Amino acid sequence: MSSGVLYLIPVPLAERAEKSSYTLIHADLINSIDTYIVENEKVARRFLKEAGLKTPQQQLTIHDYGKHVREKVDYAVFFASIQEGKDLGLMSDAGCPGVADPGAEIVAEAHRRGIRVVPLVGPSSILLALMASGFNGQKFAFQGYLPIDKGERGRKIKELELQSFKERQTQIFIETPFRNQALYDELLRTCKDQTKLCVACNITGEDEFILTLPISQWKKRKVDLHKKPTIFLIYSN
Repeated sequence: MSSGVLYLIPVPLAERAEKSSYTLIHADLINSIDTYIVENEKVARRFLKEAGLKTPQQQLTIHDYGKHVREKVDYAVFFASIQEGKDLGLMSDAGCPGVADPGAEIVAEAHRRGIRVVPLVGPSSILLALMASGFNGQKFAFQGYLPIDKGERGRKIKELELQSFKERQTQIFIETPFRNQALYDELLRTCKDQTKLCVACNITGEDEFILTLPISQWKKRKVDLHKKPTIFLIYSN
């Protein structure tokens, strides 16, 4: 018996964005899979319903790899269905599994076990923000989270700004939503006036906000990013 496939299934980034977040292949695929590894079961089940799931949800097997159980994951249980020749779906809390996401650990384990991994097309807040920024899309770096400590964070911002200038490289980073405003304020204090900043907030959501301006112009605006998923990009040339 041949082994099954691990499909990486992107999840919508915002509420009521389901129809703009999947392709025709999703409906076919999710109706051929009945076992999933998910970071958030409620989000996953809602997405499956919106994407056209016909299988009764009580017949699905859902393995949880959320933060509260991640250290106790039993990969033998997770991948048992694949060893039986059945396909398996992996879903993040939002966006693409494995990209700035703990699902990368699941994917790495699949490769160690010789399991075929197939990524599906879907929304990535990082790439969507880069596309919309107008910055260099041929040379860029995703930095993840910047330091929480204010002094270290300021030094890191200056370092990234200088690296962007020297290498013509777009710098991309994120923050926990409730600390977005503090990071935004720090960028305005730290970066040079001519450095360009793109703020991409709640991408694909009904209140999506994406704007690129020099720091000098951002200083003239009032922006509320508190508790809103946001991608920050800077570019200095």
